[in-house]
Amino acid sequence: MLGKGVVGGGGGTKAPKPSFVSYVRPEEIHTNEKEVTEKEVTLHLLPGEQLLCEASTVLKYVQEDSCQRGIYGKLVCTDFKIAFLGDDDSALDNDETQFKNKVIGENDITLHCVDQIYGVFDEKKKTLFGQLKKYPEKLIIHCKDLRVFHFCLRYTKEEEVKRIVSGIIHHTQAPKLLKRLFLFSYAAAAQNHAATDPRNHTVMFDTLKDWCWELERTKGSVKYKAVSVNEGYKVCERLPAYFVVPTPLPEEDLSRFQGHGIPLWCWSCHNGCALLKMSALPKKEQDDGLSQMQKSFLDGIYKTIHRPPYEIVKTEDLSSNFLSLQDIQTAYSKFKQLFLIDNSTEFWDTDIKWFSLLESSSWLDIIRRCLKKAIEITECLEAQNVNVLLLEENASDLCCLVSSLVQVMMDPHCRTRIGFQSLVQKEWIMGGHSFLDRCNHLRQSDKEEHQRQLSLPLTQSKSSPKRGFFREETDHLIKNLLGKRISKLINSSDELHDNFREFYDSWHSKPTDYHGLLLPHIEGPEIKVWAQRYLRWIPEAQILGGGRAATVSKLLEMMEEVERLQEKIDARPHGQGALLAEAPLLLRGSARLSALFPFALLQRHPSKPVLPTSGWKALGDEEDLAKREDEFVDLGDV
Repeated sequence: MLGKGVVGGGGGTKAPKPSFVSYVRPEEIHTNEKEVTEKEVTLHLLPGEQLLCEASTVLKYVQEDSCQRGIYGKLVCTDFKIAFLGDDDSALDNDETQFKNKVIGENDITLHCVDQIYGVFDEKKKTLFGQLKKYPEKLIIHCKDLRVFHFCLRYTKEEEVKRIVSGIIHHTQAPKLLKRLFLFSYAAAAQNHAATDPRNHTVMFDTLKDWCWELERTKGSVKYKAVSVNEGYKVCERLPAYFVVPTPLPEEDLSRFQGHGIPLWCWSCHNGCALLKMSALPKKEQDDGLSQMQKSFLDGIYKTIHRPPYEIVKTEDLSSNFLSLQDIQTAYSKFKQLFLIDNSTEFWDTDIKWFSLLESSSWLDIIRRCLKKAIEITECLEAQNVNVLLLEENASDLCCLVSSLVQVMMDPHCRTRIGFQSLVQKEWIMGGHSFLDRCNHLRQSDKEEHQRQLSLPLTQSKSSPKRGFFREETDHLIKNLLGKRISKLINSSDELHDNFREFYDSWHSKPTDYHGLLLPHIEGPEIKVWAQRYLRWIPEAQILGGGRAATVSKLLEMMEEVERLQEKIDARPHGQGALLAEAPLLLRGSARLSALFPFALLQRHPSKPVLPTSGWKALGDEEDLAKREDEFVDLGDV
């Protein structure tokens, strides 16, 4: 079967070279070409999407080349995405689950999600860019969402290789005009659904009516009003054409400093408190008269939103008292390198220092700080009944992030599909987030996006993971990390002020109400990584949807445990008390599953670890990590 091109086995170590070599090309297996084309999967195109180039008989590897595991199919490139069409996709098309992505498939890569493209020439990996004189045997694509795709072009026709490689490089790396971006053609081709009820479609917030509807939904129309002073973007291109401001604010003040220094409404709580955001006034060389004018302007603005005891505003300056964009960029670049690993040998070498490398990236701490800030604001709105004003230089980066998190936590509507889409449209699109600059969509400059000097160095130790991996190195590693690094994330929660801690602990002590307030855990061990991206070199972790392999393995493990207990009973007919005391320990020891259960399971007695220590989780151990001594503990999939 051409579509099932598994010609070898995989594992934690580098697979040995095959002793048998087939001189039959994969495309020669089928003599009837019509039979092959009939089984090809149909390419689904969005309105306005155009097919640019394609190549047949491409092998998509599940993991590294030496393992020779993958499937054959067609690789295509459109003006929107790169897609691989294999025979196994037909089964997924029939599985119309509730959470299936209807736009991007499992083997689809949007052009703007491509981070780096590599080619393999005579087993040497090189970065691909510009015009190529020689075309690679293999294509490796690193994605911004931490996915890595391996494609073998060895069995593809030479002309098709040239077209697909050149097309992918050109449409992912070449500078583009704004009007040539795909969504412009999509907007022109897609039907304009003018739905009458905003509850049944995504609210675009491009009309005054949309903002008025949102005010009515959140009961914010009593204190706030939608204005059209920026209609046609005649005041400021940074602000949306329509937005919401406090009712007492004079409209003539809105255009005074081109929208800067104006409190913009984001969302209203059920108790009448509101979340606002405001951009800072421009910082220029000023004389004393202009400085005094700005000060008087800001004083007047502040008095319209801060009128105690009825209206109290708490200010959160995200530009100076929170994260910087450079900190986030640097942390993400370091974090990303942990997942962009080329082979299983590098994977196991890196895994020895997994926790220290993860901690040194600071990415998980940044996630925790963002969640913590959002919970602090939630506590002000929900418990203290005060308005919150977010301050940022342009109110279009961290304001978008924090305000979105707050609304997801507090507003059940924002946790629905339509509500979340509307939230992104309101806070990010109409909020003026600079997608073109932050994501470098037009690739007009390399900027910070392609600085590869931030890669983390791998461990210099090349010792075999078999020797002392479980007990010697790992025990010492986790002891140090728990005492010196991980404990910082745990103990840092004690620094929170009393009101916040009481509010946080009180909510988590009650049963979860998914239709009301929803707060995340922010303790260090609760901030987890995308485990499956890190475990891409473990074959068992790549079983899509689990399936019989995981189920049968678990059943066999349970049967083995029952047999062991039966042997204990037979051997000690009168020692039931001792057996009962020992049984929980046996059960706890046997329930060591991977972080991807039921998609993957640990083997009983492997000669080499099937999963790294970072993927262990003892299901029977519920002891609080913060109260443990510095000893060998199971950190789950932190």
